[in-house]
Amino acid sequence: MTQAKRLIYVGMHDGVCAVSSEDDGKTWQQGPVTPLPHAAARLTVSPLNPERAWLAAYEAGVYRTDDAGATWNRADSYPSDYAHSVLAHPLEPETVYAGSEPAAIFQSKDGGDSWQERPEFRAVPEAAQWGFHAPTRDSHVRDLRASPADANLLYAGIEVGGVVRSQDGGHSWQQLPGLDDDIHCLHLGSDRPQRVYAATASAPYRSDNGGDQWAPINGGLQRRYTLHIAAAPDDADLVLVTVSENARRKSPQFYRSTDGGQTWQLVADLGSGDDPEDMVVAFQWRPNNPNEVYAGTDGGQLYQSQDQGQTWQQLPLSLPSIAVGALAAAA
Repeated sequence: MTQAKRLIYVGMHDGVCAVSSEDDGKTWQQGPVTPLPHAAARLTVSPLNPERAWLAAYEAGVYRTDDAGATWNRADSYPSDYAHSVLAHPLEPETVYAGSEPAAIFQSKDGGDSWQERPEFRAVPEAAQWGFHAPTRDSHVRDLRASPADANLLYAGIEVGGVVRSQDGGHSWQQLPGLDDDIHCLHLGSDRPQRVYAATASAPYRSDNGGDQWAPINGGLQRRYTLHIAAAPDDADLVLVTVSENARRKSPQFYRSTDGGQTWQLVADLGSGDDPEDMVVAFQWRPNNPNEVYAGTDGGQLYQSQDQGQTWQQLPLSLPSIAVGALAAAA
């Protein structure tokens, strides 16, 4: 019987690598670490080739691997020093989007060899109000998502500026009101394409109609500053969220919900072990097995769950870098 391979891309404070298992997760191997001049922000995997992935590295631009994370090369033609988010097109293997600062979206149609800005994004009337808390920084596209049901339906989360949606592949954009405008993460339900989750500085939010209306779903959460949120690939009601007291990630907690965020259950054995301040920063459902989830913490630890996030086990790896900031599961 052939055993399934697992492949996870891991972006850290000052490096990026891949970890893999050839025996259904019984043992794990860590690949070489490519140093980064700045922290990893987001990772995205080609839906058509698991050995190809892109990395957004804050003030270091965009990187790409074509060999399952063994090597990473910087996209020198990327026209900005900033890259806060990155999104591989679900159907076109050479198309990738990157979100920058000041808030802008760039698109490549050749895998990242060349880039063009989508000026329609900054043409929305509300763009004049986008900004950031620190006077030395500007608004940025913190997250980019495409609908699992429609590759032309795109969402951008702006820190600070709200959620902006395109229904025509980025040719036009619309600001979506009704939620806190300090956006940290977006997620779209695979089994219910109209279900959209948003992690914001004041609470997690949910929309059931593609972002036209939003409602906070923080009832029962002890913290409000929401960093990451994601639903299971086969059940949009099964959702995980990581929260803390403030932007300094004070007193972090990790929660699980089975009813779309109406009620939450604290996951006590993750992010609150030997170091109660070790926050879960990123987590990723395994794409071809919805029972499995991977999580990375501020302290550089990797965990896996094989029961949809109810219980967790630390992976037997020792990363040579701290702060897992981005995860992407390829297999």
